[in-house]
Amino acid sequence: MNATQELHDMGQSLWLDNITRGLITSGTLRRYIQEFAVTGLTSNPTIFFHAIKNSHDYDDAIRQKVKEGKSGEALFFELAMEDLRQAADLFRPIHDQTNGVDGWVSLEVSPELAHDTAGTIAAAKELHARAERPNLYIKIPGTQEGLPAIEEAIFAGVPVNVTLLFSREQYVAAAEAYRRGIERRIAAGLNPKIGSVASMFISRWDVAVKDKVPGALRDQLGIAVAGQTYEAYRSLVDSPRWQRIFNAGATRQRLLWASTGTKDPEASDLLYIHALAAPFTVNTMPEATLNALADHGEIGQTLPVHARYCDEVLVRFTEAGVDVDALGVQLQEEGAKSFVKSWNDLMECIASKSETLATAR
Repeated sequence: MNATQELHDMGQSLWLDNITRGLITSGTLRRYIQEFAVTGLTSNPTIFFHAIKNSHDYDDAIRQKVKEGKSGEALFFELAMEDLRQAADLFRPIHDQTNGVDGWVSLEVSPELAHDTAGTIAAAKELHARAERPNLYIKIPGTQEGLPAIEEAIFAGVPVNVTLLFSREQYVAAAEAYRRGIERRIAAGLNPKIGSVASMFISRWDVAVKDKVPGALRDQLGIAVAGQTYEAYRSLVDSPRWQRIFNAGATRQRLLWASTGTKDPEASDLLYIHALAAPFTVNTMPEATLNALADHGEIGQTLPVHARYCDEVLVRFTEAGVDVDALGVQLQEEGAKSFVKSWNDLMECIASKSETLATAR
């Protein structure tokens, strides 16, 4: 049994942080499902940018859509929907078998809406309706403006992957937005079984402080914040208010580890995979990390063992001059800006390819 199957059997879901048309048509995604126990995937503008820019897999579809008068954002979402519907269909047996706990794929609203509550709500509802798949999450950022959009989308019956979470406080705020949406559904006599995950970004913490702390603290901050957040997650779902919505038929909003590819070339390529092994969670990992885990991963202790030491580690960072709370806010702000840049790059790529293909013989 390889390490991917071990993690799955332990209770952590392995999702792929990648999607390309070639990944689907070549049968590679199906193989990951069968051999590596992959039970879902996530997408984002950067992933689609590289997929479209670095292959010819989308050329025929782009050429046809340009002839139909499609361009820019509208053209992109049609391409993305085509990929994600196929992926969702591959994961549908898992989704059905787990009664909706697993087998999800994710599509992000335009990152330009990160601070636009009304626009995010409208986009989430529209994309969910267009997808026509029960196992597709709409990704909504956990910014201050995104929180009411999360609540409203959940109330409207839209499954949500909350993205751009960096700190325990940001996670708790997003989780409470989800809970409020479910409570409103219960009060309105609606089915409270609406899926959701809350995505915590890990590696960016360590990138942000790598040149600002002693070597002994290198690559420890992201894991410490994750452990602290995991404790908050378990406390929330064990609390009376959450137990009441579970009793009414709601499902657990699972904590998801994102940005788990190792950025430090001197660290293990499985640093965050081994450290964040935890039941009741999801780890969405880059393709290279997934293959590394299958090749040489070893699963040892699970995260609750490490979580007891998180506060002590965070104190050391504070003593080293790191304002962890302020850094969490900064990372979310920078993340939102980075997503917008990736979106703009994607739109430029779509425009360039559309023009090239439209004029090519």
